Amino acid sequence: MITHLRGKLIEKNPTYVVVEVSGVGYWLHISLNTFSLLPEDELVLLYTHLSVKEDSHTLFGFINKKEREIFRLLISVSGVGPSIARTMLSSMTTDEIQQAIASGDVGTIQSVKGIGSKTAQRVLVDLKDKILKIFAMDEVSIAENNTSKNEALSALEVLGFNKKLSEKVINKILLEDTTASVEILIKKALKNL
Repeated sequence: MITHLRGKLIEKNPTYVVVEVSGVGYWLHISLNTFSLLPEDELVLLYTHLSVKEDSHTLFGFINKKEREIFRLLISVSGVGPSIARTMLSSMTTDEIQQAIASGDVGTIQSVKGIGSKTAQRVLVDLKDKILKIFAMDEVSIAENNTSKNEALSALEVLGFNKKLSEKVINKILLEDTTASVEILIKKALKNL
């Protein structure tokens, strides 16, 4: 198994790169996140995943180990192949994916092209515990977010808003700004409810 490649970046496109290592050029499929973080024509280190199928061997490249691990978790879910996992990593950051899975946000997962509601549910069911365990998401920020989130939900409930609808709106706000205070959460939620 090829675990990483360190070499000269020969070609760079939004969907793939060619990295030359000891005179051999490797074609790696990449996400838009990796593309945006790559330098121009310099030495690069990309972490890799080799997808072996009956009719092809495809090499995927990632800017860091975290992105590769999330890719591997995603493709472990029935119905999510390498193509869909790469699309998800292109449309959301690794932190946004982690947050969406950890908070059970079906809408965010389902917003990715190629993922329907059943697959989105399966992603959440299969990966929620793994995401929390593997990445041990910053417990302090989760605790702060939960406290802020709970306080904001209570305030919105007192104001007469539906709890489930309020929770969806607050989860969406927390995806955009994980450090939002209770006041900011309530203000932004009121604009969206």
